Amino acid sequence: MNLYAKLLERRDNPLRVGLIGAGKFATMYLAQVPKTPGVKLVAIADLNPANARENLKRVGWDEAHIPPIAEDWNKLVSNPQIDIVIEATGNPVAAVDHALEAFRHGKHVIMVTVEADCFCGPMLARKAKAAGVVYSLAYGDQPALICDLVDWARAAGFPVVAAGRGHKWQPHFAQSTPETVWGYYGLTPEQAKLGGLNPKMFNSFLDGSKPAIETSAVCNATGLTPAPGGLAYPAGSVDQIPNLMRPRAEGGVLHHKGQVEVVSSLQPDGTPIAYDIRFGVWVAFEGETDYIRRCFAEYGVKTDDSGRYACLYKRWHLIGLEVGISVASVGLRGESTGCATGFRADAVATAKRALKPGELLDGEGGYTVVGKLMPAQESLAQGCLPLGLAHGWKVLKPVAAGQPVRWSDVAVDANVGAVRLRREMEQVFGYAARNAA
Repeated sequence: MNLYAKLLERRDNPLRVGLIGAGKFATMYLAQVPKTPGVKLVAIADLNPANARENLKRVGWDEAHIPPIAEDWNKLVSNPQIDIVIEATGNPVAAVDHALEAFRHGKHVIMVTVEADCFCGPMLARKAKAAGVVYSLAYGDQPALICDLVDWARAAGFPVVAAGRGHKWQPHFAQSTPETVWGYYGLTPEQAKLGGLNPKMFNSFLDGSKPAIETSAVCNATGLTPAPGGLAYPAGSVDQIPNLMRPRAEGGVLHHKGQVEVVSSLQPDGTPIAYDIRFGVWVAFEGETDYIRRCFAEYGVKTDDSGRYACLYKRWHLIGLEVGISVASVGLRGESTGCATGFRADAVATAKRALKPGELLDGEGGYTVVGKLMPAQESLAQGCLPLGLAHGWKVLKPVAAGQPVRWSDVAVDANVGAVRLRREMEQVFGYAARNAA
C-alpha cells in the first residue's frame, strides 16, 4: 500500500537500480522504468550489450537516455551509484556469484533467476542478512505473487490450507524434450523459430521443471510444505479450487493442510478447462468459525461444498512488467517480496530417461533430467542433486528413468561457487530439514 505515493516523494532522490541480464524478463521491466517515478536505471550488464541496447529501443527508450551497458557485471555490483541489483540472467550458477558479490558491496538483490533461489535461497537470505541488505524474490514472477497471497491470508487471520499456481499439465509432459515441445504448444518448429522462441526454456515449463522450482521457492519462503510425493496437478477451474484444496478426508486432494500444489488447466483426457488458472496464482484458506463462514455466504464468496474453504486468486501474472513492485518494496521499505526463511523443499534432478555413464546432464528443459518437487528432508536423506546444478556434469553411474540423480552419480566440480554455497546450505540447514517432519 502507498508505494506509488512514496515513489513520488523520491522523484528528486530516486532509487538507483542496476540490471544484470537484459533478456525477455528484464526487457519487460525496462518497458516500465520510464513510466515509474522515483526510480533511476543506472547501468546494465549483459553478455551481449548490442542486444540489450536493441531491447531498450524496442520498448521505447530514447537513445539519449539509455544507461551504460557493458559485459562486466563486477563493475555494476561494485558501482557506488547503485543501491539495488536485479539479477535476471536466467543462469542459476552465475546468479549465485552475482548475488554474493552484490551483498559484499552492500547492494540489495532482487532475484529474478528463481532457479538459483530454489537450490540455495535459504543460504542467500542468510548471507544478505549478515551483510545488512535485502534479498528478495521478484514480484511479477509467480513465487513472489504466491507469497503475497499467503501473506494476505495470514495477515487477515485466515489459516492457509494450500497455495500455488496453475499449469497446463498431463503426466506424459514430464518426458517432453526440446524436440517435442512445440507440438504440445500447438506450434510448428518453423513458427517457433520465426518467433525467436527458445525450445529448452519453453520445455522447462511444459515438463514440470519450472512448477517444481517455483513451488519449492514458495515453500522455503512461506513455511508451506510439499506432499511426500511432490506435485499432484489436480485438474480444475478457478471455482473448483476450494473443493480441490481441502484435506483428502474432506473430499479434497491435500495430503496435509499447509501444502503447496499446482492446478492443471487440462482434464486427464486433455480437454481444456473453462475459466482456468493456467497463468495465475491462488491461495486457499479456511473459515474456522460459523460466523466467518456465514460472512463468506453473505458476501458471495465462492467456497467448497461445506462453506468452510475459500480461495483468492490472480488469473494472470505480468512477469517483468511487475518487478517495479519489488524495487519499490525493497528500496522504500526495506522489505522483500518473498524471501526464504528455511529449507523445506527442493526441486530435484530426476532422470527423464535411463542415463548412462559418460553422458552430460543438460539441466532444466533438456533431454536428460526433469525437476521433481521433494521435501527437503527427503532430498537430503537421499543425497539428491538439485535441478539448478544439473547442467554440464558427466554421469558416473547408471540412473534409471524416473529416479532422482544423486550427487554421487555425477562428477561435480566442488570448486564452483554455487556448488560450494549449496553444500554449505546442506550443512547449515540440514539438521533442521531432516527433523522437520
